[in-house]
Amino acid sequence: MNPLNELICQQTRRHFLGRGGGFMGAAAFAALCGTNPTGRAGVAGAAETALRLGPHFAPRAKRVIYLHMVGGPAQMDLYDYKPQMNEWFDKDLPDSIRQGQRLTTMTSGQKRFPIAPSKFKFAQHGQSGMWVTELLPHTAKVVDEMCFIRSMHTEAINHEPAISYMQTGNQITGRPCLGSWASYGLGSMNENLPTFVVLVARPSNTEQVQAISARLWSSGYLPGEHAGVSFRAGGDPILYINNPAGVPADVRRQTLDGLRRLNELNYNLVHDPETHTRIEQYELAFRMQSSVPDLTDLSQEPASTYALYGDQAKNSGSFTHTVLLARRMVERGVRFIQIYHNNWDHHGNVAGRMPDQCRDVDQACAALITDLKQRGLLDETLIIWGGEFGRTIYSQGGLSKENYGRDHHPRCYTMWMAGGGARPGTIYGETDDFSYNIVKDPVHIHDFHATVLRLLGFDHERFTYKYQGLDQRLTGVEPARVIDALIA
Repeated sequence: MNPLNELICQQTRRHFLGRGGGFMGAAAFAALCGTNPTGRAGVAGAAETALRLGPHFAPRAKRVIYLHMVGGPAQMDLYDYKPQMNEWFDKDLPDSIRQGQRLTTMTSGQKRFPIAPSKFKFAQHGQSGMWVTELLPHTAKVVDEMCFIRSMHTEAINHEPAISYMQTGNQITGRPCLGSWASYGLGSMNENLPTFVVLVARPSNTEQVQAISARLWSSGYLPGEHAGVSFRAGGDPILYINNPAGVPADVRRQTLDGLRRLNELNYNLVHDPETHTRIEQYELAFRMQSSVPDLTDLSQEPASTYALYGDQAKNSGSFTHTVLLARRMVERGVRFIQIYHNNWDHHGNVAGRMPDQCRDVDQACAALITDLKQRGLLDETLIIWGGEFGRTIYSQGGLSKENYGRDHHPRCYTMWMAGGGARPGTIYGETDDFSYNIVKDPVHIHDFHATVLRLLGFDHERFTYKYQGLDQRLTGVEPARVIDALIA
């Protein structure tokens, strides 16, 4: 059978009728506009533009920098100060606190669940009086610019579903992530750079890193061009975007023009959205040949930049280096930057690993907030910091006053935001004395996503994409609410 006829036969009636309806609207739009918003003719671009709804409200945040701490930071060692636990050292976690909560296989076989108070000192900072660990002295200086949520919670207790839940709103992989939704809803601010960029920083300590993959920055059922573009930590930021040896730019341009015409013919016949994605990717790659080298060249940064960020900003692939790149991307109109920092899965050796993790991120996070504010970009740039869940107050493995480990804990954990319309100097939510259960103002992942979408200008219930006959959305079908107390 002819491949085209075979593809047509494989389509369901619902799929065919859905595509037909979309095509008629797109064709009418193309007839009116003549070209798509990038200035290039073609049905593919017009169809994509017709799909995008635009924000429902005036956005408070036009850009997002999402700093994900892979593994789950221990909230009671960083921001959720629990001095009462000093009196509970090595005593068993009461059943009245645990309340039958399921455990991971790492600690389910333990005969005891001994309380491990944080070994680190805490102090209050800023007008907000936020308690911060001694391991984050730079962050402590900017707490009044930050909005803390100490009552995040999730149903996921293992890494893969928990990270997927935090990034995509669903524990099952394959759904669009927050960055893809932002790209789809708001579009590009610079056609010479990707709308959504992903950076994976190298931690200085690598005792127990978690596997992360492109599933986390996939566009899922959204058009493929809304997936994150991953920049490498070292060497060429993006492989294969430069012309091969001996191929001049005019020949490359002529080749791409020919490929584009072929792909447009194929799209007009089959209407496969992946063909549209291929067209956009080829064009973006060509434009990035000149924009990416300028973006990643830090030699023109003044000495004041390195005084603010620290010498680690010169270490390619470090967390500080990626954060500085994120600031440069924000200046150039990149809509969404996702940075992953690994090795926060502290099942053991908290005393040895936590200081390393904090040194990696402390000065960089404070510098990013300060830098964006100095440049007048903080008000329109939302910074998000957090992991996929928290850690247990009881120790995993051996316990001493100088060292301990902590297992996964989904019932409560801490995240923070800064800029982009988040309410500065806010401390929202409260946990019990064991940092085990939430006692005031819980915030579910869906509530958090609904609030972030509101800052981006969207009503999470109306911001949908038709897929498999359903109006799919980031916050799913269960009730979710915008937390107004987190919005300035």
